[in-house]
Amino acid sequence: MENKEYMLIDGNPVEINGEKNLLEVIRKAGIELPTFCYHSELSVYGACRMCMVENSHGGMEAACSTVPKAGMEIYTNTERLHKHRKMILELLLANHCRDCTTCQKNGKCRLQELASLFGLESIRFKNLKPEPELDTSSLSIIRDAHKCILCGDCVRMCNEIQNVGAIDFVNRGSKMVIGPAFNEPIANSPCVGCGQCAAVCPTGAIVIRKDTGRVWPELNDKNTKVVAQVAPAVRVAMAKEFGLPENENSMGRITAALRRLGFDEVYDTATGADLTVLEESNEFLQRIEAGENLPLITSCCPAWIQYCEKNHPELMKNVSTCKSPMQMFSSVIKAKYATSSRRVVCVAVMPCTAKKFECAREEFMHDGVPETDYVITTQELIQMIHKAGIVFDELEPEAVDSVFSTCTGAGVIFGVTGGVTEAVLRRLSTDKSKKALMSIAFNDVRGMKGVKETTIPYGDKEVRIAIVSGLKNAEKVIQALKNGEHFDFIEVMACPGGCVAGGGQPFGTNATKEVRGKALYSADKMLSIKRSEENPLMLSLYDGVLKGRVHELLHVHYNHKEEE
Repeated sequence: MENKEYMLIDGNPVEINGEKNLLEVIRKAGIELPTFCYHSELSVYGACRMCMVENSHGGMEAACSTVPKAGMEIYTNTERLHKHRKMILELLLANHCRDCTTCQKNGKCRLQELASLFGLESIRFKNLKPEPELDTSSLSIIRDAHKCILCGDCVRMCNEIQNVGAIDFVNRGSKMVIGPAFNEPIANSPCVGCGQCAAVCPTGAIVIRKDTGRVWPELNDKNTKVVAQVAPAVRVAMAKEFGLPENENSMGRITAALRRLGFDEVYDTATGADLTVLEESNEFLQRIEAGENLPLITSCCPAWIQYCEKNHPELMKNVSTCKSPMQMFSSVIKAKYATSSRRVVCVAVMPCTAKKFECAREEFMHDGVPETDYVITTQELIQMIHKAGIVFDELEPEAVDSVFSTCTGAGVIFGVTGGVTEAVLRRLSTDKSKKALMSIAFNDVRGMKGVKETTIPYGDKEVRIAIVSGLKNAEKVIQALKNGEHFDFIEVMACPGGCVAGGGQPFGTNATKEVRGKALYSADKMLSIKRSEENPLMLSLYDGVLKGRVHELLHVHYNHKEEE
């Protein structure tokens, strides 16, 4: 008892137990102070001033940037604070686009939520700012500066976590805005399309570029066969949005929903991931034996590919030539149905906004026709299901179509950081026992740490591996490489935690990423086949549609220019 420290919050004693600011103590006490600019993963900015509290001396302090101390006495809900917060909201709304019903964030906008909570029914102030132009230059996101409240969440995410620096504060005072340097469109900036800015934006200032408007006509065209593939991370991010347990694997319901939406065939991108495991492990062995172009760096993540091209083109020779699972699978589907009497359209349901850019790259076009025609994110699929009136939580799970029906646990775990590495190690391991599987899983491969390192024996060699999620962490490993540190294999995922936390997923905290990651490992456990090379479908593909065309259909060489 004597070592415990307490403070008073609204007259009630609350223990201080290592919290870094008052806001965390207050929320621990069951009081949900409103904020716009606070994210525990980002640095404290203190811009919105919504979390102001009163101290015992009548002063006001920002809870997010005040360190808790024993004996403190603060109040969170006085009349003065209520007026203060209401005034902030009114001033924000005065300069804000209020076309809420047509906004993509309608119903999920923090400003809209707080305006309703505080009972704002009229705005006394005029909007004196000219309406800025919509920035639709990116294939991944859309920027609407008219909806920006200058909370800085996107700036800190882009700089602190992703190390990209595509956007920042521009100008000063009342002329301050957030945008790329020199007022350039976002497509002309260092942006890699990861969508993490959209994931933390509390309003509709940065949103996902929607492609559902192009998919609906395809679904209604009787002369078109529309084939869907669903990424592993999608199945563990949808249940909560429909009132189901957060950790549910919803692949069966998703398959049923896609069929009701009008998709002719539905498949699991984990099958494409199995192809990636086989090709990437073969490539790795070739490089290890030749001692060339090491480390091998994974190529599954399109945001990472863009980051590497823009910032470290000299490393592109190290990047695997394997296409991503999405592109591999689309190539196989298009090749399989090349002689179909109907036009074939591939739609990929992905957790990732950068996939929208990837599918439009010239490297994945053939005579102007893309391998993957459209990418829709998890959020977009949820909207499509709602629009169609499908009661998702009442759907009976259905199996994917039989043409490409088999996938393995190795393919499923691609959706979480470390999953690609674990899948490749399962292939390379000479010991195929259950004990060996467990050894791989717990050899510093799993977990949400931003940088993980491990060493695995392979034959007479020791293979050094780095597993990275978050582009700032990727930069740390790159600098270590340049300083002479040796790695043989590096897995990179741009989004912290991997695809489970992709920019196209419903927003989640660090705890959400953990739940989704564990759900993928649970899905792996439920599958009888754990290793990609044991998937019987792989043999039929290599003997069939891939025969003599492996490099053409499964590999890519990016058209980058290396700096002198």
